[in-house]
Amino acid sequence: MYTQPTVLRSVLDPKYLEYCLSKHYDIGQWIECLYWLRGLNDTYRVRTSNGFYILRVYRLAINENDVAYELSLLTQLKIVLNSVDTKVSEPIAKKDNSLYTVLNAPEGKRIAVIFRYLNGTENILHDEASCFTFGRSAAELHTAMDQVILNQPRYELNTNFLITQPLERIVNYIGEKNEAVPFLHEFANALKEQILIASRQGLDWGLCHGDMHGNNNAFKEGSYFTHYDFEWSANGWRAYDLAQVRARKRQLEDQKEPLWNALISGYRSVRNFSAQDEMAIELFVIARRFWVMSLDVAFIESDSGALDYSDDWLEGFIDEFRNFEIV
Repeated sequence: MYTQPTVLRSVLDPKYLEYCLSKHYDIGQWIECLYWLRGLNDTYRVRTSNGFYILRVYRLAINENDVAYELSLLTQLKIVLNSVDTKVSEPIAKKDNSLYTVLNAPEGKRIAVIFRYLNGTENILHDEASCFTFGRSAAELHTAMDQVILNQPRYELNTNFLITQPLERIVNYIGEKNEAVPFLHEFANALKEQILIASRQGLDWGLCHGDMHGNNNAFKEGSYFTHYDFEWSANGWRAYDLAQVRARKRQLEDQKEPLWNALISGYRSVRNFSAQDEMAIELFVIARRFWVMSLDVAFIESDSGALDYSDDWLEGFIDEFRNFEIV
């Protein structure tokens, strides 16, 4: 029984964050801390006498091991990418040289990290030149990731992560007796089998960004891209990373093929991407959509509320999955 008020997710007051964090950083006098964006995590824009910074307050489910993994990755990538145009977001060290702070929040412990501010702009990849540059940047990022050594334990972006766990989450939400459940099981099993068959052909496997959809995971600064939001980074199929860009919604239908061809040409100008990898892209587009459906479920209680995730939401995904014609 709950005897005290309990919070699922709070929005921390910017003044509280300034009180907790400002004394630990040598980034100038804090002038403003502005709540900037509510996403899976909370983002604030900090303005000091030295300029702008981005403050990320991770949600409750993200623990210290998760953040340590991401920051270790970013720190190593900054060094490895030094000789190419592609860059990654840069965490700012505290006065004691640590990179994050554990904060008390009403719902529990949450972790805060300050990043250097990116002065570029979001490029929505609506022209072939931008897509070529993004593809080249993605290849430079994957090449750099092959040189990174991470010792923290981590899940993999495999069929268990992309399909098995999402299926369990979705079924738990809609209920075992829902009439859609038999189809979802059949669909998930067929998708897993097809991915496993494709993987036996020798797909490129290695460290992935994990959320490389090209909408808000990279800013273009001049002629190069700076990538950020590495929260989902883990070992997986590189075709899965690129499938997220392939599946972007904000492109005109008649432009999708030329833009994709430009992107994959940019990738191949730096790094090999086999015919087998490219053939697997459509499978991973489907897997990504299945995973996104389960992501909706994961955040209904603490973030979105159930009103928008009822019959229409379920039927929309079921119709989409049927149109893929894999069962």
